[in-house]
Amino acid sequence: MRHKSFDDMQCPIARSLERVGEWWSMLILRDALLGLTRFDQFQESLGIAPNMLTRRLSKLVEAGLLERRRYNDRPPRYEYVLTQAGRDFRPVLWAFVAWGNRHFAPEGPSVVIVDSKTGKKADPVLVDRTSGRPLVPPDFRSAAGPAANPQTRQRHPAAPQPKRRDTSNRPRP
Repeated sequence: MRHKSFDDMQCPIARSLERVGEWWSMLILRDALLGLTRFDQFQESLGIAPNMLTRRLSKLVEAGLLERRRYNDRPPRYEYVLTQAGRDFRPVLWAFVAWGNRHFAPEGPSVVIVDSKTGKKADPVLVDRTSGRPLVPPDFRSAAGPAANPQTRQRHPAAPQPKRRDTSNRPRP
């Protein structure tokens, strides 16, 4: 059964789910970020049926998250290498790690994020690159962007506009 396509929706979450929302896709990306590149490596790691793995890899290539590269001519063999978009998915997976550990690991975490130099456990948090402040409500919220359609503008109120400095020569009270 074919699911409804989210490609025509303006929502960035829906558009992202169109590319990675199927659970095998996220697990393939997880394994690719851990260094796996070959079909048999993915199949062994995931225990996924070959026809399903072929479909998922093709979709990830089509979505621009993986690139298919030939590494052997006879017989023809391919590897699947992360693109920049695929590498940019790492923080999303790390957020899943932190969320899953916090809410779904009663026995304790089986995977943690650590500082590569010190080995100290990290506590992933999403921050604003400009201010360095954590993206938590009420300090931050979603807002309609410049390309938003009326439905998106209704769902996400406009962002407050920055106050303008008065540059007139009028005397101030």
